[in-house]
Amino acid sequence: MVEVVAALIWDKDKFMICQRPAHKARGLLWEFVGGKVEPGETKQQALIRECQEELAVTLDVGDVFMEVTHEYPDLTVHLTLFHATIREGVPQKLEHNDIQWITVGEIDRYAFCPADETILEKLRREY
Repeated sequence: MVEVVAALIWDKDKFMICQRPAHKARGLLWEFVGGKVEPGETKQQALIRECQEELAVTLDVGDVFMEVTHEYPDLTVHLTLFHATIREGVPQKLEHNDIQWITVGEIDRYAFCPADETILEKLRREY
């Protein structure tokens, strides 16, 4: 199982989603920014590193919003989604095809990675 972390970053009533590059697995699907936890890292450290690498921003990582385990045909991921805020920087598309800020009501306009579906349901219920 692969440990993966992601960030739920809000700006007023909108949250950030990122579109995966076309050449990667699940290419062009939308997701929360994040990535794999490397050996020796805490989940919070991994999330800060991934957001620096992918968006050129520094995060303040808050509480866990939700944890999900999802089996893809090629791998099983254990995803921990943290509440987070951008402390420094403006998000840049260093690795993603696109970045959007959307409201909960706009979720259905985007095709998300299957692992995110349970999270999106919780967002719809709570916001």
